[in-house]
Amino acid sequence: MTGGLRSTVRLMSAVFDEVAVVAAGLAAIREQMQVPGAFPAEVEEAAAQAAATTLATQTDPPRTDMTDVDFVTLDPATSTDLDQAFWIDTEGDVLVLRYAIADVPAFVVSGGVIEAEAWRRGETIYLPDAKAGVYPSSLSEAAASLLPDGKRPAIVLSVALDPEGQATLRSVERAIIASRAKLAYETATSSILPPGFDEFSKRVTNAEDRRGASRVQFPEQDVIADPDRPGCYRLQLRTALPIEDSNAAMSLAANLAVAEAMLKAGTGLFRVMDAPDDKDVQGLHHIANALGILWPATEPLLDLQRRLDPAKPHHQAMLLAIRRAGGGASYEPLTPGNVPWHAAMAATYAHTTAPLRRLADRYVLEASLAISAGRPVPPSVTTAFSKLHDVMEASEQKASKVDHAVIELLEAVTLASHVGEQFRAVVIDNDHDGAKIQLLDEPVIAKVDADHLDPGAQIDVTLVSADPVARRTAFEFTKRHPSSMGPQTSGPPT
Repeated sequence: MTGGLRSTVRLMSAVFDEVAVVAAGLAAIREQMQVPGAFPAEVEEAAAQAAATTLATQTDPPRTDMTDVDFVTLDPATSTDLDQAFWIDTEGDVLVLRYAIADVPAFVVSGGVIEAEAWRRGETIYLPDAKAGVYPSSLSEAAASLLPDGKRPAIVLSVALDPEGQATLRSVERAIIASRAKLAYETATSSILPPGFDEFSKRVTNAEDRRGASRVQFPEQDVIADPDRPGCYRLQLRTALPIEDSNAAMSLAANLAVAEAMLKAGTGLFRVMDAPDDKDVQGLHHIANALGILWPATEPLLDLQRRLDPAKPHHQAMLLAIRRAGGGASYEPLTPGNVPWHAAMAATYAHTTAPLRRLADRYVLEASLAISAGRPVPPSVTTAFSKLHDVMEASEQKASKVDHAVIELLEAVTLASHVGEQFRAVVIDNDHDGAKIQLLDEPVIAKVDADHLDPGAQIDVTLVSADPVARRTAFEFTKRHPSSMGPQTSGPPT
């Protein structure tokens, strides 16, 4: 589970749920936030039938036989819902990614009960003890998943990457593949990855730099259940491993190529995101000042992001503040005269490569198949594009709220023994509801009841309560530090 913006160094040890506080809290989160539970019986039955029928008749519709290609998957070791398998060919100085994506449309009939249930769910929601998937596990973790246990139907994107990192969609076709291996982030090495894997990532990264994309490793908080010790959970703040970034580069290249193809075809569903505005940047300068980070007024925000080190707690806090200021990404169908833009990618961008975990990707894949074949995009797909914004926004918001609630639960459980301790913090906002603070040495966000505290002020706060049932921690203002009375010279004048 990927969580939100809160963590403390002291929370990195295991939490043993000896009195089932965490288990009760997780059950309450599911009920309060209406996390989907078991699939209806008719959906499970339809999924089982679809799995058996589709695997038995993999040449209907006609498919290219790619079982001779040495496709592999690369995911966390415990993952079983495998959306992508890949191989990389070399043609002179061009790298060609063969990107096999789970063929969800082959298993899910338009207008059927599986599709209807998927629209109710939107995206997979992860909790530390289970997940609420978009599709039944008989599809998402078995028949449609690109596991290395036999032939699978797939939609294969052929993406050419030139030496400058420009990705072009050559073709999209249905195929039969047979994954050779399920590789894991934790153990995979260059010697067992397809040739060209590292070079492909390098080219994509260099192209991001030239575009001015916001390529930053934001710290992510995970809540992990120990499979060997029931009732044991761990909060873990981490950044992505280099191999994860390299794997993500393939999805990025494919998504950019598909987005460009859809834009040219005059249709599609895109991811869009606004950049921080001038007011946001001004506020970020205040936070940088308070955190002791030198940020000259003439230095662009993008340059600052790239020189921050996620391993340093104060830099972590700054990176998290930048992510909050930028606002979130959303889905947008193509409209006449509008070029969808994703500020963080510095490009037109779409989601294509995770159809087992995101409802929208299935329809982007169907559009890509039609565009590649020179056919009109099916009306059912264009209709879906016009409706998916609200569904995906709601499901993303629910997943985010669940993430935050789980983190707040674990924080309250683990902080309960530290009530009365003092922490240094910086004010990041102040309104009628009190001051919003960021702990300096731990990326924790909280509210304190204090007036006349300007953004950038450094203060001490005391933890006064930590309630696991309410999933709430409370801090009390202790004092303001004189050194924070005015802005430093690293930022613009206030």
